Amino acid sequence: MKIYDGENLRNVALVGHADTGKTQLVSALLFAAGMVNRFGKVDEGTSVTDYDEEEVARSFSINTALAYAEWRDAKINFIDTPGFNLFLHETEAALAAADAGLVFVHGVAGVEVQTEKTWKFCEKFGLPRALVVNQMDRDRASFERVMESLRNAFGRSVIPVQIPIGEEKNFRGVVDLVRMRAALYDLNGSGKAKDAEIPAELADAAGKAHEALVEMVAEGNDKLMEEFFDKGTIPVEDLVPGLKQAVAEKRIVPVVACAGLANIGTESLLDFIVDYLPSPLVRGEVEGLDHEDGQPVKRQVANDQPVSTFVFKTVSDVFAGRMSYFKVMSGVLQNEANLSNFNRGGTERFSHIGIVQGKTQTPVAELRAGDLGVVAKLKDTLTGDSLGDKSAPIVYPKVKLAEPAISFAIEPKSRGDEDKLSTAIHRLLEEDLLLRFARDAQTKEFLLSGSGQQHVEVAVSKLKKRYNVEVTLKAPKIPYRETIRGKADAQGRHKKQTGGHGQYGDCFIKMEPLLRGTGFEFVNDIFGGAIPKNFIPAVEKGIIEAASKGFLAGYPVVDFRVTLYDGSYHDVDSSEIAFKLAGSKAFKACMLQAKPCLLEPIMEVEITVPENYAGDIMGNLNSRRGRIQGMETRGGSSITKAQVPLAEMLTYASDLTSMTQGRGTYSMEFSHYDVVPQQIAEKIISAAKAAGHGKEEEEE
Repeated sequence: MKIYDGENLRNVALVGHADTGKTQLVSALLFAAGMVNRFGKVDEGTSVTDYDEEEVARSFSINTALAYAEWRDAKINFIDTPGFNLFLHETEAALAAADAGLVFVHGVAGVEVQTEKTWKFCEKFGLPRALVVNQMDRDRASFERVMESLRNAFGRSVIPVQIPIGEEKNFRGVVDLVRMRAALYDLNGSGKAKDAEIPAELADAAGKAHEALVEMVAEGNDKLMEEFFDKGTIPVEDLVPGLKQAVAEKRIVPVVACAGLANIGTESLLDFIVDYLPSPLVRGEVEGLDHEDGQPVKRQVANDQPVSTFVFKTVSDVFAGRMSYFKVMSGVLQNEANLSNFNRGGTERFSHIGIVQGKTQTPVAELRAGDLGVVAKLKDTLTGDSLGDKSAPIVYPKVKLAEPAISFAIEPKSRGDEDKLSTAIHRLLEEDLLLRFARDAQTKEFLLSGSGQQHVEVAVSKLKKRYNVEVTLKAPKIPYRETIRGKADAQGRHKKQTGGHGQYGDCFIKMEPLLRGTGFEFVNDIFGGAIPKNFIPAVEKGIIEAASKGFLAGYPVVDFRVTLYDGSYHDVDSSEIAFKLAGSKAFKACMLQAKPCLLEPIMEVEITVPENYAGDIMGNLNSRRGRIQGMETRGGSSITKAQVPLAEMLTYASDLTSMTQGRGTYSMEFSHYDVVPQQIAEKIISAAKAAGHGKEEEEE
């Protein structure tokens, strides 16, 4: 395998809405470039970058995958990312390795919800972009209509550098508006193009589009502007570097046209990537922090710098172990190099470094600044870690992802599954940064959290297929709590006389509510030794234990203050256990007077949908006891912020999908606890008593 220098590398992320044909186009590009001898197809499960068994079964991308093409004198690294909204965290994390984004748009549908989302991801990482209008061979495909929706969404910097020759079934090639030549493609799927004159029927349209492109390129460049005014145009030898500079400076977003399944426009797209998208060296330098003092550090993207790498993805392979995908940020990484992990300490040996074509690895002797590679079996390194020469430490920023939106309780199906669950889940968490696994201290359930129901279901499916661990998914129990709304004053006395030493503890307490979220406060207001000091902690302990078991429905009691102000004791019969039981009885006596009520978790929810669904969303939130906090419109999308009880959000993911035909997304995080309405509280308390909470109380 030839080793490439930075100026001949292109790291391109393919992003966009689901079903815009990213994965299919990667297979077409690789076939057109002669990198593979078989034209892989998504529908047949043979595409290069959808190789995971879950992806093959579902026919859409779940994970980011890498592939590369050698074209002319360059190597193009393709980063193929998911477009389905529940897996967009994969896309966001992978953009840390890209130097440009190809934003895919469907030739029929135009701009969709995830188009805008992935566009914003590219903005977040400061990536130059190009727009790919794909599937131009589909029925009702229209380049003109898609261009209108692109300009409405992203502004006047969007400008075609190609126009299609024909549309729908007649799509057979593209006009290059820079060189003013046509590329006509074989219709046999080979991806081979013939250079030709522009068809007569497109001559006028191509001429006007060429002029518009020339004007846009000249607009931000004084030298080219002068040339444009002098000559009325810009010659090709100046237009090519001028356009390349404008793309790198993000002044222009070029638009190209193609059809992945028909393999039309692919050679032209490969040429476009090599000619106009920036190499890693264009960035000049990358920024990080010194791992010891936290001071900013800058590093040139160049071969003559100390070596540094950034791990942007981890894959747990059942056979090969942990696979770390990395970008060489600076220097030259040699095979068998020892690098320091600046995030975790320790040294890692980069044995058998390679490059990947989907799931196939090719070993290489070295990788130079800007290139992407993979290495297996690093001991402690995980996604987001920076490794490099220990004499020149630099820590690159990790990608911050959204929090999970939904949790499910999981239960191992058998004892054998229980034993293997922890290890298998740990592997999945290393691979998927948005999955979370935890035990709820209150409900005692194991919770698996993700971006949506399908995300969690995919994780459960992987547990079964990869690690032979079977679990059942259930809706999680809601972690309700209890509190008081009134004040109370009561005595708790524990007295038992049964031969030998008796038991005696007696206390008087006052109870009052505290602000929400305060927890529990204990105030010792005993004067004159009514209760000896050594027994006072026992009273507090008795109250805390009783509060943890709840009063109404078995949920912990919170946000109250207890003041211990009086009591009595017996020289012989008093003990810690007696005062603990007295404290517990005083607590229960107070709860009868203190207007106890149930609290439920309220979530901060943000929902993004196309504008025409905004009314449906509002009505639905009202039916879920939601309180609308605000609405705004951004680029054709309506964003609604609301506070909604968690109990009402358990089925929201699937309901939102059906309400918006899959075009809505939402995020959710805990906000606060609030009182449950009386009617609903009565049902929860009845259910708890039926499940045995009342019986436990009586037994005590």
